[in-house]
Order: sequence, then C-alpha cells, then structure tokens
Amino acid sequence: MAGSLSGRVAFITGVARGQGRAHAVRLAREGVDIIGVDICENYPRMNYPNATPEDLQETVALVEKEDRRIVARKADVRDYAQLKAAFDEGYAEFGRVDIIIANAGIIRLGDEVDPLGEWQDVIDTNLTGVFHTVHAALPALREGGRGGSIVITSSSAGLKGTGSAYASAQAYAAAKRGLVGYMQTLANDLAPESIRVNTIHPTGVISGMTQNETMARLMAEAAASNDNAISAMQNALPIQILQAEDIANAVAWLVSDQAYYMTGVQLPLDAGFSVR
Repeated sequence: MAGSLSGRVAFITGVARGQGRAHAVRLAREGVDIIGVDICENYPRMNYPNATPEDLQETVALVEKEDRRIVARKADVRDYAQLKAAFDEGYAEFGRVDIIIANAGIIRLGDEVDPLGEWQDVIDTNLTGVFHTVHAALPALREGGRGGSIVITSSSAGLKGTGSAYASAQAYAAAKRGLVGYMQTLANDLAPESIRVNTIHPTGVISGMTQNETMARLMAEAAASNDNAISAMQNALPIQILQAEDIANAVAWLVSDQAYYMTGVQLPLDAGFSVR
C-alpha cells in the first residue's frame, strides 16, 4: 500500500477471530490503529460457538505485535447503545476514524428449531447490526473531513441465492442482499465527501462459522452426495475454501488510496461462485 494507510484508524466488528481478526492484523501491518468489538458469547439459537473473550485478547496481542494500538471491547452489534459506547471509547483514545469495516455476522447451520427466532437473530445481526455499526461511527468519520472508506461484509449469498427451506438461511440471503441496497444508498449519499462505500462478497472462508462440528457434519453429508445446503454451494475454481487473510488482503487494498475511485461496488471474493 506504499504507506497510504499509515496513521489511520479502523473500526471493525467481529474482530475476535476469522475475517475480523484478519482485517485487524492486516491493517495494523499497514500502520492502522484499531477500534474492535466482538460479542464474545454464544447465541442460544445458533448451533456453533462464537468467539470468546480469550479470542479477543489474542487479536489484541496480534495487533500489538505489529506495533499498533488497539481498543478492543466486548459489544453486541444488535445493541446500539453498547456498540456506540465501545466505539466512543476507541475514538476518545485515537481522536479519529478513517475506515469502518462492518464484518460481524451469523447463521444457523443446516436445520432449524425456532424459525421465527432464528430469522430475527440473523436479520438483527447481519442487517440491522451493520446499520448500527455505520451509524455509530459515521458522524466521526464525516467530521474528520478527510474522506474515508466503509466496507460492508456481504456474502456470495448477497449475489446469488441458493435453495433452502430453513428460516436462518433465508434470512442470511435476504440480509446479505439487503446490504447491497444499503451500501448503494450510502455510496451515493457520501460520495461528495470522498467517503467510499463498498460491499465484499466472500465465498466460504475458514472461520468459526465454517470450522465446527455442525459444519463438519454438513460437509460429510455433501461429500456422500446427500442433498443439503453445502452441496449447492460450490466454487467455479478448484478452491474449496478461502483463508481469512485472502479477504483481508483484498480489503486492505479496497480501503487504501490505491482504490480511491472505487465506490458503490459489489466486489466478489468468491473463487467464481457467483458465475457458476
């Protein structure tokens, strides 16, 4: 990035592991300080474990290893007051924000027990939680008068829906597609201030959402040619799954000055999933 990010500050949700951690470490390597939040507790209706407080502390250590500062707090993106308080604490420490990465997201894998509750959990986190994230930090970003970059983590599901009878999967696709509309309204509104807004659309990525007992069972079923959600989600390239660092490398470019002309874009990071 040729030093274009040095001295900037990023606000990242879901920072304790997976893509959120990868974003924090990659940007720290480019000279960025981090305000990071993560819920660090499980959702009762989801069927895989979320990150832990220990995971969050590991992210802190990894950022500090890059000789950058980080304010990391436990916060739920569904709770606007809690999220705003965490952001405000980081903003008071650093005095600026230049980058917002709305990354936190969930899905129930494979089956359902409480369709109405599972739908609401996913919408509240993956769609409303993104609105909360941007709303908490955008006034400070605008006040800086330096422009900036907002990256919203959508999904390959935000470009192409696959069949599912389950409420959580339906809500996931609806939320991830809804983020595109939200991104486009922000991109148009904020362009005169040189604030760029884009969505990224990853295919499967190694993370807590994909590396767990429930997902392992679904993968085994798909390998045995059983009909499930995984069997319908195949990449065009012979790449089964991406690393979180692959996504972070793309995002580091997208928020840098090298991508100064990029706004309103739905950027597939999907090994050809969307064209298959």
